[in-house]
Amino acid sequence: MKNYLAFFLTLTMTTASAHGPLPARLSPPSDLVQVGLTDSDTTAGGTARLCEQVTFSRGLRYGESEANVLDVATSATKADTPRPVLLFVAGDTFTGDRAAPELARQIQDQAMCFAARNDMIGVRVNYRLAPLAPWPAGASDVAAALSWGNGNIDLFNGDAREIVAVGYGAGAFHVASLLAHPELQADRADVAAVVLVSGIYRAGKDASDSEKAYLGSDASQYNKRSVFPGILNVDVPILLAWAADDSAGIVAQGETLKKTLCGAGHCPRSTLLRSRDGIASAFGLDGSGDSLAEPTLLLVHQLEARGLP
Repeated sequence: MKNYLAFFLTLTMTTASAHGPLPARLSPPSDLVQVGLTDSDTTAGGTARLCEQVTFSRGLRYGESEANVLDVATSATKADTPRPVLLFVAGDTFTGDRAAPELARQIQDQAMCFAARNDMIGVRVNYRLAPLAPWPAGASDVAAALSWGNGNIDLFNGDAREIVAVGYGAGAFHVASLLAHPELQADRADVAAVVLVSGIYRAGKDASDSEKAYLGSDASQYNKRSVFPGILNVDVPILLAWAADDSAGIVAQGETLKKTLCGAGHCPRSTLLRSRDGIASAFGLDGSGDSLAEPTLLLVHQLEARGLP
């Protein structure tokens, strides 16, 4: 794994490669079903405007489960060079989104369109949910999706060297868990950086029902299944964020992770969001401001420039 710490003096993180089956490479164009955005893909006109000139490839399989599918969003304007990738792993809870599944997908589409309209490739990862898929299924699915991306994203003009995994809510725990636990990492599941938004990173005795459904009811296992201390060994950049209107518990989780990383000499960049009503809101696509948009774009631009003189 390449070490970017010399370039990012204030960022940290790691990821991994280990062992695991590679997903089959797609054979274009038969395996790629390109579909344009339709009225059913939009919410209240905002998504329609944001997603103009964006093309979606839906339901691409990256694993064995029916839940192991992903969507890819690309700009209709073709770039001359491979583009960075934002790979979104979102979920309000470990058992599913609070919003209706269709509404949740539409909200996540907005984040994908944000990526596509900013000269990136957007990827939305669907993964298995608790209680049918407890620990460590979420992190294992993220590893498989990253492995798929490293093997196939070039078909969408994406640059496999510049995949940024964005974990939101429960997805932040899955992304961080993958990085923190080498045994969960898969072959060619590398990332260039990660963005962690409003996640839990170590459950306690006051764990929610959703957390118990994923981590199990035995609280004595929670420390072992947390991101500590493995997260301290990462060597790729982290952007860490939580919202002013997050619960006290979520805020404490973010502050603890930042403090611990800083204490280990790997202080991440962090952002306080004004609000967080879905991943689109976290990126300021509702006009709320104080969002992840600017720091994420800065991170991506730094990744693009790292090999330049």
